[in-house]
Amino acid sequence: MGQYSIGDVLKQYLAQSRIKGDIQALQIDQVWENVMGKTIARYTESLKVINKTLFITTNVAPLKQELNFQKEKIKLRVNEALGEKVIENIVIQ
Repeated sequence: MGQYSIGDVLKQYLAQSRIKGDIQALQIDQVWENVMGKTIARYTESLKVINKTLFITTNVAPLKQELNFQKEKIKLRVNEALGEKVIENIVIQ
């Protein structure tokens, strides 16, 4: 029987769990202000992760347009902040 650390077991469980997206969204929410800045963070209403797609919700039309232009940059920054490739696509709502 092999030995596993608690961290390894939790990672395996989360990789197969339905709550994985929720956990990733919480992680992104924690680094969002550092990644995007205070102003963007203030006007971002919610962040969700579904199947490696980050859904960003805001009601500010100019911000939606700016975020659409910066999708690749956002994806790189978020993945870098989390230390792994969590996000592959971004949808602005």
